[in-house]
Amino acid sequence: MTILNQTQNKLNNSPVKLFNPQKRDRSGLPWLIYLPGMDGTGKLFNTQMAQLASKFNLRCLTISPTDLSNWQQLTKATINCLVRELLQDNPDSIYLCGESFGGCLAMSVAVTAPRLISGIALINAASSFNEQPILGWGINLTRWMPQWIHQNSAVGLLPFLAELSRIDYSDRKDLLKAMKSLSQEVVSWRLSLLRDFCLTPGQCSRFKKQALIVAGGCDRLLPSKKEASKLLKLFPNSTVEILPNSGHACLLEKEINLAKIFAKHQFAEKQNFICC
Repeated sequence: MTILNQTQNKLNNSPVKLFNPQKRDRSGLPWLIYLPGMDGTGKLFNTQMAQLASKFNLRCLTISPTDLSNWQQLTKATINCLVRELLQDNPDSIYLCGESFGGCLAMSVAVTAPRLISGIALINAASSFNEQPILGWGINLTRWMPQWIHQNSAVGLLPFLAELSRIDYSDRKDLLKAMKSLSQEVVSWRLSLLRDFCLTPGQCSRFKKQALIVAGGCDRLLPSKKEASKLLKLFPNSTVEILPNSGHACLLEKEINLAKIFAKHQFAEKQNFICC
């Protein structure tokens, strides 16, 4: 009880929270926790939930829209959230699904607490951001641009972020709303986090459980296909799925069914669990 109370006190001031989109859980199912992109809302996973709900108890992580934590702080806060869930609900296993910014956070959590996590799925992980100098220039530009330009710049970024013809109009609106949800200061800060994100081969080798790496072949924002090949070599028990016609925000695309991709690679199936 003392441990639980200490964990709860930490979470009261935590920059991250978990919410249950299903409102209820089914006993015996593994947990899949979605770590969102830079917007931090966790709401852009809704198009995948119906297909996944029969296989997992789902949770979505949210990051406060005013949070300016560094990677170490975000990683620790996320691990604290997971520990609380283990203490309260005792799930059989916990899998992380990190998209873009959330892919970096998923990797950081996995290598920091490898015994806590049963597997990770990385969707267009933004770990290649620091190899894109033109994106790095946007850090200071975002910080100093007038507010009205900042608000309207999201519209101009949409074609780079998504294959719009493959996304329903309502989901495009949700994506745009999420992009506009952060202040210039927070956008600039989280871009700087991506610029500075780095894991060594030694760190990645700590995580010997399953890592499924999903990359959009038509990602115009980041070289996700190339990054997938790099991550495949870094994580000892990894596989890659390339989506040839998909952009960066691939989970919003009508044709993409993450549950089928998981089934194809036997992700989160018991025979893939390595106890280490």
